[in-house]
Formats: sequence, structure tokens, C-alpha cells
Amino acid sequence: MDTQVARRARLAVRVSLSIITLVLCVGCEQILLPIEQASAWIRHTIDDRFRGADGVKLGDVNADGLLDLVVPWEQSGLVSVYLNPGPLQATRPWPAVTVGEVAAVEDAVLVDLDSNGQLDVVSCCQGDVQTMYVHWAPSAAALLTDPDAWETEPLPATAGLCRWMFCEAAQIDGVRGLELVAGAKDDNGQIGFLVAPVNPRVLSAWLWRPLADAAWIMSIIPIDLDDDGDTDIVYSDRKGDDRGCYWLENPGQQVATFALWRRHRIGTSSDELMFMDLGDLDADGDLDVLVATDGRELLHFAPLVDPRLPWLATPITWPDAFGTGKSVRLADIDLDQSLDIIFSCENAGGRRGVGRLSQLDLAGLSLWDAESISDTAGSKFDLTQFLDIDQDGDLDVVTTEESSGLGVVWYENPTISP
Repeated sequence: MDTQVARRARLAVRVSLSIITLVLCVGCEQILLPIEQASAWIRHTIDDRFRGADGVKLGDVNADGLLDLVVPWEQSGLVSVYLNPGPLQATRPWPAVTVGEVAAVEDAVLVDLDSNGQLDVVSCCQGDVQTMYVHWAPSAAALLTDPDAWETEPLPATAGLCRWMFCEAAQIDGVRGLELVAGAKDDNGQIGFLVAPVNPRVLSAWLWRPLADAAWIMSIIPIDLDDDGDTDIVYSDRKGDDRGCYWLENPGQQVATFALWRRHRIGTSSDELMFMDLGDLDADGDLDVLVATDGRELLHFAPLVDPRLPWLATPITWPDAFGTGKSVRLADIDLDQSLDIIFSCENAGGRRGVGRLSQLDLAGLSLWDAESISDTAGSKFDLTQFLDIDQDGDLDVVTTEESSGLGVVWYENPTISP
């Protein structure tokens, strides 16, 4: 029996056992089925040598057609790149290079900052460092695995300004190269972007342009949310009286007039809001926002007619067999042509740290089927990514675990592709 058929059979039994709950809960917005007790996905270790693996992002560093990884190790003060070895070697530790040593590093992203065809790394540091750095890649591909061939420089406009938490690269102003959209936390917390100069290698020429105050930026997603041809900025702010999800509307040709950037509220919560993702969860043709909270819950925000108007909020919870929320991502994990929710957790000691929610519909009721991806090893998981590492036709899950020593790991999707 293939994986999908077996899962449907187990699900039918669990739905049958939940009939009483369904009857008692008629009128409820959400019904959560009991957690799937099947075995967790197989976990493979990419690297567990250092301390404080704090999120992972993707990019093809060596231009071999396979997506590689960049990971900040906060407690060890390292930024590492991992070269995807291909499916035959992927279950072993991956080839790695330390591209920079910077204290209190919180985030790192791969971006060809100087447009020379080679991906560089930009890192964000909080703590007392409060600076963003560029780790310039060597121009010769043969030197990519030589740590001495990578050059680390601070971005002067960011030095000592605030505790930098997150960064993404995007074309914001429509001229020259990519901008760096970044956010911070605590005193002087803000979100904005660094304007790319004529020569991006001259780091002193990068100018910081703040767009909004912030208490603790978690996610930043550059995207054309209003479909007007320019890049807007969607983000989640974790703390403060103004915590919530927002988007900043690019004013187009007046992009340099920063007062014209309008902030629109997507939704707020009394809970802390963590990492977010965008996708059409309800299959109505519009992008929705999903954001994890610091409870065992995520919020689904759906736009109504226009993204500038208030969004409809629906909570989705998961069982207490898992930890509390950290990240949420959308992907078709089981190849059934519908989106699944993959979530990762903090405070997962003795519980599951990575799981999946699949939506079902029974007599007009919304049911969420919770399944484990991880076992109970690990406590503080972070940002997740999807990648068909073993090239078997389905998406595997890549993430990091910060506090229990698992490090950088990937979970092998057991789905059997048709």
C-alpha cells in the first residue's frame, strides 16, 4: 500500500473516532482531529558541530543547479554555507564553509550583491554588535570552500543603529541593483531598506531609509501585494502595543519619498506573532497571510476585495503534543494538489517540534489533520525551507534547531510520488 493510500485509510479511522466531537461541535469554526500517531519522518543531520543554529535560507552558491544553504550560528558567532552534495550523499553531513565570523548573528541571506554572477552573504547581528555585514564570495568557483577567500565587511549605515534581526534582498526602487530590506528589534527598532549605490562594492555608499518603527521584526517578504507592478513589503512585528502583520505600499515613481510609503494593517493579536508566509490557502485566487503565534496556534488572514481594507482573521490550532509556534510555511507536501501547513515550534522539549496540518472538509466543517514530521528530539526550531533533497519528486523539510544540539537538519518526506 503506497504512502498516500495508507494515510487516507488511517485518516478514515480517525474521522470515525471523532464523530461524537463533530456532533458536539456543530457551529465551531474549527475542529482539530487527534494527532496522527504514525512514525515521524526520518531526520538527517547536515551539521551539528556548532551552537545556536538560527534559521536557514536557500540559494545556488556554486551554480550546479542544486540549492545550497546559508545558516547563522548565533552562539558560535559563525555564518556557514552548505553545498548541496546531491541525493546520493545528502544523508551525510554536507560540505561546508565558514564565510564569516561575527558575534550575535541572527540572520543570513544569499544574494548576488555586486551583480558579478556569484552569490554573496549578508548577515544581521543583534546584541551589542548591532551591525549588518557583507561576506563577499570569491570570484573563482574553485575557492568557494576556502574560508580565507571570503571577505567580511560591515555596512557602515547600519553600524550601531539597532539590533538587526532579519533581511531579504529585493528590487525596490526600480534602478540599479537589489536593495536590502531589513528589520530590527528593541530600542530604535525599525524596518526599512538599504538603497543600492552605483557601485555596490563601496559599502559606505549604501544609505539606510527607515519606513516604520518596529518592536521586534520576525519576517520580511518583499512582494507585489497590490499587483501594481512594484515591490511592496509584508512583515510581522512580534512585540509591542502595535504588534501584528502589516504591509508597506510602494509608492512607485515616488519610491524615494519615504513619507509616501503607506503602512496597511493586515491583522493584530494579543499573542506574540512569529514567522509568517504567504499563499492561497483557501484557493480563492488571492494571497493569504499565515503567521505563527507564541501559543499552539497560527492565524490565517484573508483579504477582502482589496488588501488595503481589513483582512478576515481565522485561528488554526494544533495539539499540545507539539511545542509553541515559531514558523509557518505553505506547500503541497503530499502531492494532493492542495496546500499543507508546515509549522515549527519553540518550547518543544519532550514534545514534537515540527508538524504538518492538512485541511479537510466534512459536512461544511473545517477539520485540521495534525501529523508529526519530527520526533521529540530538539526544543527550539526555527525558520523552515522546502527542497526536494533526495530528488524523489516530493518536498523535504529543512530547518535548524538552536538549543538542543541538533543543528542543521532535514526531514525526509515519506510521500511516494505518482
